[in-house]
Amino acid sequence: MKISKLFEAKRPVFSLEVFPPKKNAGGIETIYETLDGLKDIKPDFISVTYGAGGNLADRSTCDICSIIKNKYNILPIAHLTCVNNTKQDIDIITQDLKSVGVSNILALRGDISPDIPPKNDFAHASDLVEYIKQKGDFTISGACYPETHPDSEDSVSDILNLKKKVDSGAEHLISQLFFNNEDFYAFREKAVLAGINVPIEAGIMPVTNKNQVLRMATMCGASIPRKMSRLLNRFENNPKALEDAGIAYAVDQIVDLIANDVDGIHLYTMNKPYIAQRIFAAIESMR
Repeated sequence: MKISKLFEAKRPVFSLEVFPPKKNAGGIETIYETLDGLKDIKPDFISVTYGAGGNLADRSTCDICSIIKNKYNILPIAHLTCVNNTKQDIDIITQDLKSVGVSNILALRGDISPDIPPKNDFAHASDLVEYIKQKGDFTISGACYPETHPDSEDSVSDILNLKKKVDSGAEHLISQLFFNNEDFYAFREKAVLAGINVPIEAGIMPVTNKNQVLRMATMCGASIPRKMSRLLNRFENNPKALEDAGIAYAVDQIVDLIANDVDGIHLYTMNKPYIAQRIFAAIESMR
């Protein structure tokens, strides 16, 4: 099924993100524990981040997508990045995905690592979207930044670049994390004014670790509102309290988003199924 078709049948769509386990953490087999904990949530789809280090020999993303589809009967979407891949690499990976029946791809620029020289075939995510679209076999999604991509000159150029990504073939967008829903609503309004008419899912990350969330917020240009800052400072030395507070904050965000007709909720699980379970239990009646 095409991811974009989900949004024709229901609102809001609920989805999850997982990442390939590190090899020193037990290998790909450990993903079963995560997926076993997520399957009863019955997400509309699960996205799988790109294999660690940009190593083409690392087929973990493809393998996990195959497991999600064929063992758990849940729709998967595979992340693919510009910075890690040449056109030849993309040809190989898309053939692998096709061979296991995966037809949905989230096309991203990817994070530039100082230790790994970037590939140069695709300058922007829109270039990758266009290249994959030419193959005709995949439904392509893209990422968006409610508070503007960190590398953009300003919010106007960011929205125009996003419009280019959609015009190149992206049929669905997933936002990076944000902690102030008003930022998302303002972004959504700008997108509509720019003629971006594809579904936009709100990316929500439950806060369970202060240093982790500050690092992630810096990477994707998300601000830390006063309410979140107070939460982090108050509970940073009490892991259980921070986890409970972070879950409550995420639930509050999601309830407000649903009340404001969000197209979908995409939960960044960080491979912690029990946190996702608690969040979805709290909003079960709204699905």
